[in-house]
Amino acid sequence: MGNLVQAELRKTTTTGLWWGLLIPTAVLALGWGLATGLLGQFFVDLASSSDVDEVSDFLGVTPDQWKISLFGMARAINISTIFPMIFGAMAISGEINRRTITTTFLTAPSRMHSMLAKMLVYVLWGAIYGLVIMLFVSLGVVFTSSAGQLPDAGGWAMLTLVCVLSSILMTMFGVGVGALIPNVAGSIVLLLLYFLVIENVLHGVLAYLEVPSVIGFLPNGSINGLTGSVAVDLFLSTAGVVPPEIEDVLRAIAGAGGALDWWWSGLVFLGWAGVVFAGGWAVTQSKDIT
Repeated sequence: MGNLVQAELRKTTTTGLWWGLLIPTAVLALGWGLATGLLGQFFVDLASSSDVDEVSDFLGVTPDQWKISLFGMARAINISTIFPMIFGAMAISGEINRRTITTTFLTAPSRMHSMLAKMLVYVLWGAIYGLVIMLFVSLGVVFTSSAGQLPDAGGWAMLTLVCVLSSILMTMFGVGVGALIPNVAGSIVLLLLYFLVIENVLHGVLAYLEVPSVIGFLPNGSINGLTGSVAVDLFLSTAGVVPPEIEDVLRAIAGAGGALDWWWSGLVFLGWAGVVFAGGWAVTQSKDIT
């Protein structure tokens, strides 16, 4: 198994795909960090200069103490993890497209061994992408936000944890879809279409039907809930007394509308990743090699 893992690792490091996708990932994370930091600072400045004394008294904190940057960081992480998902989707579909999967299957003890080795390597890559995403999101937010809007050391650690976990899970999901749909263009288009368009439309429909809790059990809703719920929890821990209806609004802003607790959201998405991986394994097991 160790030799298979080493071989899979060489496959990813001897091509330019890993850094070719890592560069736009870092740029996107930095851009979202800068933009959301600026937007949060603008909101705080506007609230501080407006007649919001009653709101401040009600919440027990002044606007300059609202950690608005947390919502932007959650959103930036969610959108940036699209790239490690694409990277994962090309793990098997790319090999089938180039026909290098033949050598892999013929030299491995079984196809399951090769699939597990590939998954282990891409879990590592998911963690690397997650650390890069967190680094550049943090840089963007720090450059454009005041100190009062930033989380404390524990908050940074928690956000880093869920960012890395989210990136790993998205990469695993991509690997499963790439095995299930062994076509590079098809798997990537389907993933982008679903995560960026289809499920967002479903969220709107479910909210209109007044069943937002279903959102937390969908793939995009659960992975967004992983980071969004942590951001909301960190915000509420220093925001004073916040009414339940305001909490719902905050969760929607953070991308965690209808989501469960962060760890439940992670387990739900892990279930989805397991389902698509099982389907991909079944397809791979029955596929003829040439």
